[in-house]
Amino acid sequence: MDLQLAASVAPLLGWAVHGGILARRLASARRDPLTGLYTRAGWTARAEHLIRRHSRAAVLLVDLDHFKTLNDIHGHAAGDAALAETAHRLRVWCGRNGTAGRLGGDEFVVVVRDLAAADLDALTAALHRPLPRDGASLPLAASVGVCRIAELPVPSLPDALAAADAAMYASKGRGRRGPRTSR
Repeated sequence: MDLQLAASVAPLLGWAVHGGILARRLASARRDPLTGLYTRAGWTARAEHLIRRHSRAAVLLVDLDHFKTLNDIHGHAAGDAALAETAHRLRVWCGRNGTAGRLGGDEFVVVVRDLAAADLDALTAALHRPLPRDGASLPLAASVGVCRIAELPVPSLPDALAAADAAMYASKGRGRRGPRTSR
């Protein structure tokens, strides 16, 4: 290879490698390492896109019930397994209709394109199914708050999250019996 050609190609190759490394780091920063779900930043971009394009979209907030007790009794590895399994169940429930994220701790968030196409009872059943682990059956439960975008005066993600959060806390007050919708 000609020395002049090699000198001109080397910086381009370096920039290409550098760009690839940065892209991988950015992608991993938008994914929760434990669950594989999007972090708040990664999920927010997708949620805003879905809300703009789908008038029947809905935002759900999911909070695991008694998570601290599970950690205290069964250990942090069991808590991690519960978080990973909850993420898996949310991902399966969303399918191609939406996307899930982990806000942190035991809080998850979901956006679906069309709530009518999603079976909330199936989600509740999945989130309350025990987790088999090391020969034991770990109890899992979650409170779910739902906000339908069409019910908001102005369809915005911050307002949908606030309404879903209020609905989730109302669900906790009702004895954690499944999803509660805003309004």
